[in-house]
Amino acid sequence: MKFILCSALLLLTQSLLAETVFVTLEKDNALAIVDPVAGKLLKTVPVGQRPRGIVLSKDQQQLYIASSDDDTIQVLDIETLKIIGTLPSGEDPETFAMNPAGDQLYVSNEDDSLVTVIDIKQAKAIATIAVGVEPEPITVSPDEKWVASGSEATNMVHWINRKTLAVEHNTLVDPRPRGLSFTADSQQLWVTSEMGGTVTVLDTLSHEKISSIRFEIAGVSSEKIQPVGVIIDDKKQWALVALGPANRVALINAQTLQVEKYFLVGQRVWNLAFSADQKRVYTTNGISNDISIIDLEAMKVSKSISVGRYPWGVVVKP
Repeated sequence: MKFILCSALLLLTQSLLAETVFVTLEKDNALAIVDPVAGKLLKTVPVGQRPRGIVLSKDQQQLYIASSDDDTIQVLDIETLKIIGTLPSGEDPETFAMNPAGDQLYVSNEDDSLVTVIDIKQAKAIATIAVGVEPEPITVSPDEKWVASGSEATNMVHWINRKTLAVEHNTLVDPRPRGLSFTADSQQLWVTSEMGGTVTVLDTLSHEKISSIRFEIAGVSSEKIQPVGVIIDDKKQWALVALGPANRVALINAQTLQVEKYFLVGQRVWNLAFSADQKRVYTTNGISNDISIIDLEAMKVSKSISVGRYPWGVVVKP
């Protein structure tokens, strides 16, 4: 009886912890589906050409996937794992963001120096916004006041008023901004600069710089430290930054703005996502074709899972 009760408790615990990780595979034209608790790849399903950015719908029933070489955003049903529609994205969509209300998408069109605004329910583009040259990172503030767009060649963050869809401010940042993330209280915007090797923390109210964070890793040359993806937990305790070919993720104290630790992950780490409880972080490692799982309670990389060629985007479904 004791063994049965223990087994039942274990199964219950596993079911409570269960979540699914979805990873876009840029070279395989596919989506990898991963069980992070079991630590294994469950399934790979075909999607469009060169999938990169990926977003989970508000109701968690669909995935939006940027099919870059198809010039569209595909809509995938999570239950059937079938493509059930497309959304007009403009040319070469790579990164995009959904507003917290879950009714609009904002897409970076790198070749056209535009941001396309999509009404999800209508499945139509309702506006295009001119921004700087080669826009890539984009995000929406949790209070829904701002859409922030970073232009790689202009080295700027463009502050778009979400109601008027007009650019109201521009902030100069370090070379080649690649990642943007607001804090949960919408008071700060964190900006990674791939060629500058920095993270700039901006004040949302003034749009001015609060701090610039640099990275030093023993045995790794500075030119290999190329910050890209960035995420910040809801408690504003930790920020994590993917450092590209440095094969490291930096752990930053989000209060003191000091780097506290580096995690060694796979090769050419691109993007990051928190688990639902924010106790783990999943990283996509483009060249080693795997994802890493960082355990934030144990403060270590707990495992890596092979997923397919050139994993790029990652989202988590609880």
